[in-house]
Amino acid sequence: MKHLLMIALITIFSTSCVCAGEPAKVSLATVFGDNMVLQRDCSVPVWGWAAPGEAVTVEFAGQKVSAKADATGKWKTALAAMPANAKPAIFKVSGSNTITLKNVVVGDVWVCSGQSNMSVTVSRALQPKKEAKAANFPLIRHITVKRLPSNVPLTQFKGSWVECSPRTAPNFTAVGYFFARRLYKELDIPIGLINTSWGGTHIEPWTPSVGFAKIKEQKFAANICKRLELADPTTAVGKAAYTKALADIEAWVDAAKANVAVGKRPPAMPALPFTGSNRKSPTHLYRGMVAPLVPYAIRGVIWYQGESNGGEGMSYYHKKRALVGGWREVWGQGDFPFYWVQLANYHSDRKNPAGGSGYAKTRDAQRKATDIPKTGMAVIIDIGNTSDIHPKNKQDVGDRLAQLALSKEYGKSIVAGGPLYKGHVVEGGKIRVKFDNVGGGLIVGRKEGLSPTRAVPGGKLARFAIAGANKKWVWANAVIDGTSVIVSSPKVAKPVAVRYAYSANPLGANLYNKEGLPASPFRTDRW
Repeated sequence: MKHLLMIALITIFSTSCVCAGEPAKVSLATVFGDNMVLQRDCSVPVWGWAAPGEAVTVEFAGQKVSAKADATGKWKTALAAMPANAKPAIFKVSGSNTITLKNVVVGDVWVCSGQSNMSVTVSRALQPKKEAKAANFPLIRHITVKRLPSNVPLTQFKGSWVECSPRTAPNFTAVGYFFARRLYKELDIPIGLINTSWGGTHIEPWTPSVGFAKIKEQKFAANICKRLELADPTTAVGKAAYTKALADIEAWVDAAKANVAVGKRPPAMPALPFTGSNRKSPTHLYRGMVAPLVPYAIRGVIWYQGESNGGEGMSYYHKKRALVGGWREVWGQGDFPFYWVQLANYHSDRKNPAGGSGYAKTRDAQRKATDIPKTGMAVIIDIGNTSDIHPKNKQDVGDRLAQLALSKEYGKSIVAGGPLYKGHVVEGGKIRVKFDNVGGGLIVGRKEGLSPTRAVPGGKLARFAIAGANKKWVWANAVIDGTSVIVSSPKVAKPVAVRYAYSANPLGANLYNKEGLPASPFRTDRW
């Protein structure tokens, strides 16, 4: 009976559990390898496995640190903070055997995550051959995490670090590559990219349990937490559920034996508490594709996701809080920067003055989530594609994310992004809208292809709508007045609210700052 019970347990978990076990030789977590980039200016955790009780020594850049494997065979130590260093060096780990990693540099490491628009490679971006030919940046390094959901936190993954070259760059995440390229050119330090992304995925699978626990006051989060607790034997409810399930399995073994003895098929085997094992199940991509990276030292995260949650509104705001807060807690590196891409313009344009489609609501949730400390958002409603959910212009996406990082994280004296709604006041029959990120001033602009945004002298602002207390939206007149925009309509004598570019595909939206960065869609109402 015990033998059959073990088979049952293995059947349930074999597809999702990668165990370190007790390897005969010293080994490292997968994220450590030839060509890797180690994070500068902070403690650098190093971990792996060995025989229980075995002493392990790590040597790098003149440092020598040691650790002892615990009873399960896991060991962990840390290198002291190091400055950026582009000179390749040897990273050595010694115990019963020696691991020698070559071509290791020190710089900044960024995690690139999300769904398909982060997964899209340079080979599928604009001008792929031209970009690949020019991609001679050996100090930009890239590693891709294999796509694998899991019901339990994994410790390893398949992947290896590669230098950026005309041969390898076509397989890099395009957004990540263009982001890294600008950082490298302006900072002149090695840049490491960890690409853990998967097309068609929601935000929930990428979020760890602790993230949902942080927003448990939200009904959807409370429901998810209950499901996760039920399948976690470290919790009281989970332990009780497992105890019952195991008792049911033991009873099933006896019944199965009896049936087989008389030539009958055994009844269906009871299942252990389970939250699923596919890429849509809450926490499963975190457990399979992020947990193996933790606590590798990083500078921050860039995130491009939301299309799969494109029918939501403020719930996405809370889910973003769960994601950011959860990753920061499990990493234990404090509030590292977390920058995301707002959804691009997509779908048909129905010419509704206020729109209100799911994409518009999700964009607004993404905008509001910038109230999370040390976060930022790249706006791309001007470079999307009406008929393609994967717009090819990833150059501007990466560049705008880099703009955020250079301004917010690296202290460069540049505006972080496009104009963001700050507040508004009603002035008689008009509404004055105020903005952050005005930069050198507000303009009517036009963006075409990869060319820089250009000002349109005498141009008229578009995509502003206004409404009165009756909540009926009409297209509005909008004019730039210093660092504000004044919105009005002869059809609304007593306006109370304004919306801008608030539809799935707000073609014609043309408010920019002089730095050429587009204003984010927004609404002042809560209707």
